[in-house]
Amino acid sequence: MGWLDERLPQTQEAFARIRETIFKDGALDVKTKELIAIVAGNLMRCEACVRIHSERAKQHGATESEIAEAISTGLFVAAGSQIHWTKVLDDIMK
Repeated sequence: MGWLDERLPQTQEAFARIRETIFKDGALDVKTKELIAIVAGNLMRCEACVRIHSERAKQHGATESEIAEAISTGLFVAAGSQIHWTKVLDDIMK
């Protein structure tokens, strides 16, 4: 976040604190949270997010197969959301 860090250091500090509160073991372990973050980053089309959270997931024991399955789950949700949007045609095509 370099450029923004220099101009809004308090924002960067707040972001870091949020990360610290989320990415620790709780009801979900860190590996699971990193897998969720990979999927979210993928759906948000954030290349850096996918890269960072994939590396961190692997550091916390995630396998490539687990990462692939997490991504495929997100792809399913994304596809389902697009199919759902076609339901607007039910009213239009009457």
